[in-house]
Amino acid sequence: MKRSLLVLTMGLLWSTFAHARAEEQRDGKEMLQQLCARCHAVGRTGRSPNRQAPPFRSFSETKLYDSDFLQRLQDGYSSIHPSMPTFRFNREDAEEVLNYMKSIQEPYKAK
Repeated sequence: MKRSLLVLTMGLLWSTFAHARAEEQRDGKEMLQQLCARCHAVGRTGRSPNRQAPPFRSFSETKLYDSDFLQRLQDGYSSIHPSMPTFRFNREDAEEVLNYMKSIQEPYKAK
């Protein structure tokens, strides 16, 4: 009886976590679509409207997994590209954006 209750509880917690994670990623995607899709491909497929703007799914080869990336999103992320505006996110939004971006990364391919 205790074991089945534990399994049920764990299942419910995992389901709640998975739902929250999916909602967080959906919110992150929506923010990127509003702010970035004019130039970048923000989904798992598709080309960037601006040829010089990399698709977000290809960021695994850059500093996306750098521990400072989340802080940079909060402090004001900018690029050396002159037409890219600076974006500043609060902590919750930065985490949602980062978690969505991590979820769409293509597998690393050695060149």
